[in-house]
Amino acid sequence: MKALVLGGGIIGVTTAYELLKDGWEVTVLERLDAPAMFTSHANAGLVACGHAYTWASPSAPRIMLKSLFDSDQALRFRPSLDPALWRWTWKFLQNCSAEKAARNTTRKVGLCIYSQEMLHRVVGETGVAYDGRTGGLIYFYRKPESFETGVARLHVLTDNGVKLEVLDAAGAALLDPALAPVKGQIAGAIYAPTDESGDARIFTQALADKCAAMGATFKFSTTITGFETEGDRVTTVLTDKGRETADAVVLALGVYSPHLARQLGADLPVYPVKGYSVTVPVAGRNNPPRLGGVDEDNLVAYCPMGDRIRITATAEFAGYDTSHTPADFRYMLSVAKALFPEGADYSAPTYWAGLRPMTPEGTPIFGRGRHANLWFNTGHGHMGWTMSCGSARVTADLMAGRTPEIDLTGMQYAA
Repeated sequence: MKALVLGGGIIGVTTAYELLKDGWEVTVLERLDAPAMFTSHANAGLVACGHAYTWASPSAPRIMLKSLFDSDQALRFRPSLDPALWRWTWKFLQNCSAEKAARNTTRKVGLCIYSQEMLHRVVGETGVAYDGRTGGLIYFYRKPESFETGVARLHVLTDNGVKLEVLDAAGAALLDPALAPVKGQIAGAIYAPTDESGDARIFTQALADKCAAMGATFKFSTTITGFETEGDRVTTVLTDKGRETADAVVLALGVYSPHLARQLGADLPVYPVKGYSVTVPVAGRNNPPRLGGVDEDNLVAYCPMGDRIRITATAEFAGYDTSHTPADFRYMLSVAKALFPEGADYSAPTYWAGLRPMTPEGTPIFGRGRHANLWFNTGHGHMGWTMSCGSARVTADLMAGRTPEIDLTGMQYAA
């Protein structure tokens, strides 16, 4: 049995690996010239079950409205004439009640925990190295009121199996001495001891090499243009390099999934949300962070990765634009410099902007549409790295006719 996996990011490559394990003959089609060159290329790097809250929450509409006048917001809404933006935004706003936020976060957390278990299994099976770092992540707050709010909402995570500890500033500094010089600016912190981090691009590329060694075929610089169907089956995937046939097809194209799914009569509520990251070398500095974390009041995440640190911020509804200028990174760099002034060489930054494939609920889309042999594995938003290995196993199980090990309520495609 042959499977075509459409997309060579972390979702596509982990899916290819699980299908190979199940005995499928696998071909991966990717429009860029290597794996993980788009959304998976320079993301935050945090495997963060302890930060798996859905973005659609009671506070989100106010933040989005305020962002029209103040750019220093967690969610930046940039109105455009794109009808898809308005359709998606309407669905997002419908998920912003407290009840739906709790429901969607519960579903999201379940997948994240399962996926982290699958990540450990994949690493154990393959030995792939990716600058992985265990020991937990620290989510700290500068304002007493925001810390109080953060602690008050922990139950939706802890009730669903996430281990979290509430710390004072001294406790946070004890866990990561790099925070000691600024502990006077910290009101409190939440420590997720089982969270971890690593470079998603390095992981994906290393796993792709393992897949190739297991017999997978990767066809890069190959753009998918359409499909041929017969009855309820996709018979051919059309590309700019020729025709591809298979017994089953997996759509794992991230923000571009809706474009092709539309040709097959499927309406996928996935829209791009732009994120920015900057990577700086440690270069022998004296006090880099030992653990990754999030400065919650400044909305800046940081992640040590081997000989460098990744700094990320901002969620911007800006369509498919990935352009950026150094000014876009000024704020996040200033936060990082103030936190870890001796932690990195800030004079040598590498800038990047990418597009997260978000659903209104914050959970991905699995299952099938009207075609019996076309499967969806898309819409992972800002948690693609965290959710990838579990989502791949879920997809492989569905394709094999097995019941997945986690509850997929609310995450399977519904026309």
